[in-house]
Amino acid sequence: MPEWDFSLTVDDVLRGQGAEPTIIRARRPSLLEVAEWALHEGLPLLQPAVLAQELSIKEIRHERLIFEEGGFISGSLISQHLRGATEIVVLLCTIGPQLEAISAELIQTDSLHALALEGFGTAAVESLANQACARIEKQAQAKAMQASIPLSPGMIGWPVEVGQKQIFSLLNASSIGVSLNDNAMMIPRLSLSQVIGIGLQLNFQGRTCDFCSLKETCRYQHQ
Repeated sequence: MPEWDFSLTVDDVLRGQGAEPTIIRARRPSLLEVAEWALHEGLPLLQPAVLAQELSIKEIRHERLIFEEGGFISGSLISQHLRGATEIVVLLCTIGPQLEAISAELIQTDSLHALALEGFGTAAVESLANQACARIEKQAQAKAMQASIPLSPGMIGWPVEVGQKQIFSLLNASSIGVSLNDNAMMIPRLSLSQVIGIGLQLNFQGRTCDFCSLKETCRYQHQ
């Protein structure tokens, strides 16, 4: 897979499981071997795909961004961070269904390895999204423009059930094998959706973690 770099580490796998690597090394070092196994076994199962759709902002009405191409996104988070944007990029990333299917089979007989494989998959899709966002930011800079922080459904001010439906109305998600069920959950589950604003003068502050609904309890916020 030359297009994307999945040079992940054991610590990435542990964080993908919601664990703190330092604590695991001190208290359960045997889990490091399981994480190593997940790195080795998980990489061939990745089927990475990225879909990016650029849309020009026609107008901003209250908390709603309306696009020249049709459609809209709305919410207090959207209006707060994308008000200065002239366009947005709607981004959908997935590592495909294969790893998820193998993990689901394995959980019946070996939950330890299944959860490690799931942790690897979580780390992989986050890495994929981070790389895609970095490319979008680089392209914006090449045009002397700024890129906002990535905004995802589920962040404060943009509920999952609202944001996911808005994003999927703007994308041909089936072209990369992703769909949305009745509960606004993506299938495959190891997928990420985001929007990024592009503009000359974006008035945004903070990090993505600052607007996560889990920020008060999460121990693994990005530094």
